[in-house]
Amino acid sequence: MTRTLYLISSAAPPARHVDAGIRAAQARGWDVCLVLTPSAHRWATEDAEGEVEALRALTGHPVCHQYKLPSQADVLPAPDAILSAPATLDTLTKWADGHADTLALGLLTEALGLPIPVIALPYINAAQAQHPALPRAVATLRRAGVRVLLHDAQEPEGFTPHPPKHGNVTAYPWAVALDALPIAP
Repeated sequence: MTRTLYLISSAAPPARHVDAGIRAAQARGWDVCLVLTPSAHRWATEDAEGEVEALRALTGHPVCHQYKLPSQADVLPAPDAILSAPATLDTLTKWADGHADTLALGLLTEALGLPIPVIALPYINAAQAQHPALPRAVATLRRAGVRVLLHDAQEPEGFTPHPPKHGNVTAYPWAVALDALPIAP
């Protein structure tokens, strides 16, 4: 039995290498469906010709980035788990406040009411980590059952914010997020 993972990626530099996360999840037995925020989708279509098609071929599913019409059928199977990675400051704070103005946020906000694991692996810099909305958002999401993998006493293996303009996308810890998911059969 294959289990389905929704990988919801925000517009942060690791999204340009989301194929690494997809392949790592697939190697662990997950059927991966990719959902991009509108900005991440724009990066994939404007910065790299053919990237969305390559990601569709890699996952075997359409790469979604906007709501479908109510009359349209769902194109993705139901998720067994959701991973928000990379999760930006914008995504975390909007998600915690219940915003659902994009497909990515709509799926994340709805996930809080589903009986499935939900993991968030941020990618933020140290200046963004100082924003007063971040601790509140992380606390809200954790209380709602989301495992937010941001380095602190609760998540010592979580993502550690980097100095502005000095992030290392190739060191983005996809494995930490995948280790937090249940083992796929």
